[in-house]
Amino acid sequence: MASTQQLAQLDRLERQVTTLVAAYQQLREELADAQTTIQHLRADVRDRERQLKDFQNQENITKLVNTIAGEPANVNELKLRLNEYIREIDKCLAYLRE
Repeated sequence: MASTQQLAQLDRLERQVTTLVAAYQQLREELADAQTTIQHLRADVRDRERQLKDFQNQENITKLVNTIAGEPANVNELKLRLNEYIREIDKCLAYLRE
């Protein structure tokens, strides 16, 4: 009888271990999915911050151009030059980061 009880107890332990292992695997998968989601969201935040910075730069350029230039023809020319300078500066910064 003692061996029957021991076998039953071993069976219960085996089922519990199997259940725990399955739960552990499921939690690992959920964690991996959550980490992937976090990475994607961080990338989205970086992109949005960059876009916001670009929009703020454009707004500042527009304000500067409107302040400096009085004539519409000069405004467009000045805007184009400033945008070109900004692109060149961005290229230089990107090169320096490498």
